Amino acid sequence: MLKTGILNPAINSLLSRVRHTNTLVVADRGFPFWPQIETVDISLVDDIPRVLDVLAAIRANFALGRAFMAEEFRAQNDAATRSRFEQGLAGVPLIYEPHVEFKKRVPQAIGLIRTGDTTQYANIILESA
Repeated sequence: MLKTGILNPAINSLLSRVRHTNTLVVADRGFPFWPQIETVDISLVDDIPRVLDVLAAIRANFALGRAFMAEEFRAQNDAATRSRFEQGLAGVPLIYEPHVEFKKRVPQAIGLIRTGDTTQYANIILESA
């Protein structure tokens, strides 16, 4: 029995299949369903869990090379929210791109973890190092 770390077996399975330069999406509650990639839906109610909760759990045992977010995230969220995400990704190069371009990356991901986050454009694509 696992005693620490991520306890969700589906998330552990996804993470164990990510290799060098593969990507994983951590998405908010409104992100579209992508039938061509595995989705682990851990949304419970609004804002439980949040994208940053999942990111913090993943970072403990995941070699991040870089991250991608939609440019719209910066325009739709206040400075405090933007700062929390920057802190969550501290030390990881963060690339902002138009949401339309961001979505083009999704089908190549190993999988997607959907949260209950209500933050606008809180979706992150994590690329392994």
